[in-house]
Amino acid sequence: MASFAPVDEQLTYLKKGAAEIIREADLRAKLEKSRATGKPLRVKLGMDPTAPDLHLGHTVVLRKLKHFQDLGHTAIFLIGDFTGMIGDPTGRSATRPPLTREQVEQNAETYKTQVFKILDPQKTVIDFNRRWMGAFTPDDFVRLLAKYTVSQLLEREDFHKRFQEEKPISLHELLYPLVQGYDSVALEADVELGGTDQRFNLLVGRELQRSYGQESQAVLTTPILEGLDGVQKMSKSFKNAIGIDEPPLEMYGKIMSISDEMMWSYYELLTDVSLADIDKMKGDTHPMQAKKELARRIVADFHSAEAAGKAGEDWAKLREKELQRDKLPDSINEVRIPYEKVRMDGAPSSDGDTYLWVRLDRLLVICGLADSVTDAVRKIKASSVELLRPGKDRGEVWTSPHLPIVFRAEPVFRLPIRVGKKTKEALIET
Repeated sequence: MASFAPVDEQLTYLKKGAAEIIREADLRAKLEKSRATGKPLRVKLGMDPTAPDLHLGHTVVLRKLKHFQDLGHTAIFLIGDFTGMIGDPTGRSATRPPLTREQVEQNAETYKTQVFKILDPQKTVIDFNRRWMGAFTPDDFVRLLAKYTVSQLLEREDFHKRFQEEKPISLHELLYPLVQGYDSVALEADVELGGTDQRFNLLVGRELQRSYGQESQAVLTTPILEGLDGVQKMSKSFKNAIGIDEPPLEMYGKIMSISDEMMWSYYELLTDVSLADIDKMKGDTHPMQAKKELARRIVADFHSAEAAGKAGEDWAKLREKELQRDKLPDSINEVRIPYEKVRMDGAPSSDGDTYLWVRLDRLLVICGLADSVTDAVRKIKASSVELLRPGKDRGEVWTSPHLPIVFRAEPVFRLPIRVGKKTKEALIET
């Protein structure tokens, strides 16, 4: 008989990086029963093989399945070779073209090898929902469809929005949540995992289990990981993804490119570092060092500790070369500009009038660093404008069209500006 950690200890481990548990009382009761009987919970995670490669966004929920596995429960990775041919309508504003069976089968083979970079292959159950859905008879489908209404399905946000906008909804798309829900019935799942965007489908599984005379599964959702741009969810279609099969140096470099703020959510969702240790790092560790450690951990997870170490060394060498290449040249073009040409109308007052306010967008145009004021504003908003100090390699990225400059007794204020690879020194005559 298997032995399990105390329930409170298990819940603390499982709640790290979780967005929602439906219902936590149900999960606690299942964990208590499991501990009392020595019988592991059956924990299901389904993924449709709609693309050949997985990226770090997929691994957030995979890692949560690993956490259940670490605690001694049965991890079931379900490959949706049947649902993949329907096409998950989640987040879609139009009908997704269904994949062919050949495409699904090819992608499924790559999934089987990639998930074992996170899950223990000796302790993971791999299954395919075609195993039972392929055997479904017309009578079985009629019985399944009879358990849900069209109005219930249209409560789903994706469907509701498309219905209101009079956009097409294909009948096979309405079938998708029911088939995913039936997977939980076929597997007799105690727990189902998914991203927050899967919440509707996961709850359908709870209801169908009750309809088929089973105890409802608990549901645990995980957040959607932001991609490298810090805006959209990680997706190869948005070109902001880090593939788990990418070379170590490429993976390391992409992680080093994320913002300091986003780094902490990556720590929480993509590593097993505890929340207490993450909080300690926020106070005690320099952001650059913390980011290097994050990159090392993630590369080591998908390659090896040796590969991660070498990637760190190679990245540091490339970084040094970039710094040398981008170093402010000793002699740059100087542009003399009367203050009146770039003066900001209605500038805010400052103590002792120690500041002069400059229209940075106009300044860029006069310096030849932008084609127009509109172009200048676009570059400023895109964080492409860097204000330098004479003799320094790095300066400050400025994202406002208005810039205060310190007023001194000297008649000229020197302001080196870099936009892309072009650098000019504005000599503002005050």
